[in-house]
Amino acid sequence: MPHKSIRMPGESHPRLDDGFDRIRRELKLPEGFPRAVTEEAEWAAEVPVLPKLDRTDLPFITVDPPGSMDLDQALHLEERPGGYRVWYAIADVAAFVRPGGAIDTEARSRGETVYMPDVRVPLHPAILSEGAASLLPGVTRPAVLWCVDLDADGRIVGADVTRALVRSRERLDYDYVQAAVDTGTADGTLRLLAEIGRLRLALERARGGVTLPTPEQEVVPDGDGYRVELRASLDAEAWNAQISLLTGMAAASMMLDAEIGLLRVLPPAPAEKVAQVRRVAAALGVPWPEGAAYGDVVHGLDPKIPEQAAFLEESTVLLRGAGYVAFNGEPPAQAEHAAVAAPYAHVTAPLRRLIDRYAGQICLSIAAGEPVPEEIQQAMDGLPGIMHTTGRRASAVERACVDLVEAFVLRDRVGQAFDAVVIDVDDGHAQGQVQISDPAVVARCDGEGLVLGEAVQVRLTRADPATREVRFSLA
Repeated sequence: MPHKSIRMPGESHPRLDDGFDRIRRELKLPEGFPRAVTEEAEWAAEVPVLPKLDRTDLPFITVDPPGSMDLDQALHLEERPGGYRVWYAIADVAAFVRPGGAIDTEARSRGETVYMPDVRVPLHPAILSEGAASLLPGVTRPAVLWCVDLDADGRIVGADVTRALVRSRERLDYDYVQAAVDTGTADGTLRLLAEIGRLRLALERARGGVTLPTPEQEVVPDGDGYRVELRASLDAEAWNAQISLLTGMAAASMMLDAEIGLLRVLPPAPAEKVAQVRRVAAALGVPWPEGAAYGDVVHGLDPKIPEQAAFLEESTVLLRGAGYVAFNGEPPAQAEHAAVAAPYAHVTAPLRRLIDRYAGQICLSIAAGEPVPEEIQQAMDGLPGIMHTTGRRASAVERACVDLVEAFVLRDRVGQAFDAVVIDVDDGHAQGQVQISDPAVVARCDGEGLVLGEAVQVRLTRADPATREVRFSLA
């Protein structure tokens, strides 16, 4: 099971805080913002470039994790004859950030917001990302406003985008949305979010798209210490993600038609890799019917079932190699994202990801029938490299945080035995990877004869928060 992120509600232990500080130093994460950046942000927050179009009449809501302040997206959903209309407002960061200015230069060095269990290392100063540019409820904000029409089956039949003033009415979280749908009290946008989300998920499966059922690791208090549990994602999170995905697909189509843009791409897995993963499925008893796509196979798998957890871990080899491509002229030969099973662009998280601001501005120019600004065209070629470098750093931070927390939780249990399942095998070195059910950790395991998918008992031989190393051996 691939690591995604780790959540730590409430205050953490001082030793963990020290460990997180060490990770920031090791991976050279920036501390604060240079004075020139904060001064420009303070000025920009007071004098943004505001659009003339006013759509504060649309009753937008936001749906985010509890406590979120950097709100990139707000949505309003409507029924229309023969289908649906999706209004999707995206924070208009370009109303505050000028290409080549101090904020832009600093953002290009950061690439994206890095989320850690204790703090965020933001892409933009908080006065913008959590204030003037954020789509907070009850305040008027400049936005990049997408209008995407869907047919009765949820397919995109038309899309447009413009700048507009918007006002979010409410800030909701996923638990609230899920409870409203489950209890039958959801109406308006919330009811349609579930309806459209289910339609879009069905279309994703039909075209061969993939959404992995990877739960989040969550640290919870346990007496005087902590334990790690798996938190399964809610259906509401998947529905909300589908609104972002359909917008990214509409943006990609717009850019491909105009022969200029920035795409998020993932090449199809080589045939030999698919054959390898098929053999793993057969060995673990995971059904893979002839003619079925990978997305159909993983749909509905439960990572808490040992064999299925092992298959999910092994099969991620099919989803490696994602990146960005810039084009100005003939579109790239490889323009699709294999997991989306369609062309796709990142345009919905500009507060947290650099490239979204640029891609959004390209779409605005295309929709208006205007040339893409020269400063955007000049910056395009360098953006894929920036996102590759900064994305690798963010992934390294996430992995280091997970390793630290797992080592911390297990530090007093060296020598104890645990029930586990083998999720990866390295025959050449007599070792592999095991998933422990309680606490929910994944770590290396030494031992001859490890069998993929087999339930085993292992003994903890090392758990060192200083080195962030956890190691087991066959008991």
